Amino acid sequence: MTGSVIPSKESLTVEFKSDRKRLRDDELVQALVCLANSEGGELWLGVEDDGTPTGLHKEHMHLAGLTGLIAARTSPALQVSVEAVAVNEIQVARITVPKAIHSEIATTAGQYLRRRLKQDGTPECVAMLPHERASRSSSIGISDASAQIMVAATVADFDPIERERLRQAVQSYGGDRVLLELDDEQLDAALGFTARSASGERLPTLTGLLVIGRESALREVVPTHELAFQVLEQEDVRFNEFRRFPLLKALEWLETNFLPYNPEREIQVGLFRVPVPVVDRGAFREAVANALVHRDYHRLGAVHVRLDDLGLTISNPGGLVDGVTLSNLLSTEPRPRNPRLADVMKRIGVVERSGRGVDKIYRGMLRFGRPQPDYSRTDYNNVILRLETVEADEVFLRLVVEQEKQKGSLPVNSLIVLSALKAHKRLNVEELSALVQQDVSAAKRAVESLVEAGLVEAHGKTRGRTYTLSAAMYQVKGDQVAYTRQASFTRLQNEQMVVSHVQHHGQIKRAEVMELCHLDKDQAANLLKKLKEEEKLQQHGERRGAYYTMPGE
Repeated sequence: MTGSVIPSKESLTVEFKSDRKRLRDDELVQALVCLANSEGGELWLGVEDDGTPTGLHKEHMHLAGLTGLIAARTSPALQVSVEAVAVNEIQVARITVPKAIHSEIATTAGQYLRRRLKQDGTPECVAMLPHERASRSSSIGISDASAQIMVAATVADFDPIERERLRQAVQSYGGDRVLLELDDEQLDAALGFTARSASGERLPTLTGLLVIGRESALREVVPTHELAFQVLEQEDVRFNEFRRFPLLKALEWLETNFLPYNPEREIQVGLFRVPVPVVDRGAFREAVANALVHRDYHRLGAVHVRLDDLGLTISNPGGLVDGVTLSNLLSTEPRPRNPRLADVMKRIGVVERSGRGVDKIYRGMLRFGRPQPDYSRTDYNNVILRLETVEADEVFLRLVVEQEKQKGSLPVNSLIVLSALKAHKRLNVEELSALVQQDVSAAKRAVESLVEAGLVEAHGKTRGRTYTLSAAMYQVKGDQVAYTRQASFTRLQNEQMVVSHVQHHGQIKRAEVMELCHLDKDQAANLLKKLKEEEKLQQHGERRGAYYTMPGE
């Protein structure tokens, strides 16, 4: 393979290794293990740290044996691919490393290593500590920390008050009412609050302690569990407290203390009075519960809930689990980091039973005409959610409520489409597809259903088809000028494309106008008639033989 294909610099997934003095086998294996235990990537052998190719050592010129060497020096055997690359006639090697997904990779010397970014953005290879190995196993779904037995605790560390709180929560949240018929030991078994040790003793699991454990036991046995609530008003700290309550008590405490900072007013929509809070209560509860349920309990650090002048920020230790990204957050299947704990909270009714709690958070923002939830500051170490506390768009909310009265709740996809068109004015189906995080056909179905409902208007045909809010939507919002501007855009654009085509090619026929502007036969005929009446084009011939040129030609 030839060509200058070396990346510009090292990163989390790119490593350069000089081979001028022959890179030692153990150093090469360690670097590859680091990549495998992070995100995978590629190692460029024969390249200096600054990206300059200096070539392979003579003992590495025959690359065939490298894959066997690497497999023999790693456990489980790491399967890489090795490729010779000529860069400016200098031979280097690209070693492609897959991400380890079934277990961590170690060197046969017993070293577990991982790759990370330093504060200056450059990568380094460091030892993978035991708690980091456990954390990674949870993230990639090969272990469940929340189901593990807590050998330092006993069932006496369960709090009877928290058991009663659980039963009340099942009733108030509409959870699995079968749980209410069970005695304490049956409840513990049904929810996985206890498990049998090797000696047969019934001991608490992490889930059991987190949900119904005494605060004293949580402090001793689960030091990573902590919840912080902060309210900042400009430079003043209005509220700043940290708690280690069991989860149901923690949620109640947080909702109670958040209530004074979340006033709501009401608007009248027909016969209904609709509450308009600063932050939707359902979205708030779901977001906080998600942070507590999906946090990494192997890492120290509190779940932070912070309200400031710009919005509400909820963060939790542990990045997104393997397979979940910011670009598929809305569409991927639920993948909890702590499956046992997530299942319990669903059965109690605290979080969305479908596992699609993120939909509820989106709905709680978009239904009020507010910006969509912002996860953009999420990184490898933390999930960070930002909810802007801007004024609700009452006109938009009224339209949504009226639609819900007729046909039930709008799907989240539809709310995203309406919100995007409100913000961006005009979008095509490819742009909407990226926003709803689904394929083009699913995005098209979502937006076309809104066209049928009269909330959205389509412009053009097939590939050139774009969408705006409908005239009725703009009229209700009192912004007819904006609609006229948007609706006129396509017409003016089509006129300009036709005239430009004639200027460059000398003439145009109706069939060519249909193809150029994605119009049907009648629309193309009307466009040509208008241009002819405005003396921008001149017609020659009749019917099928008609063609059009610039005037005077």
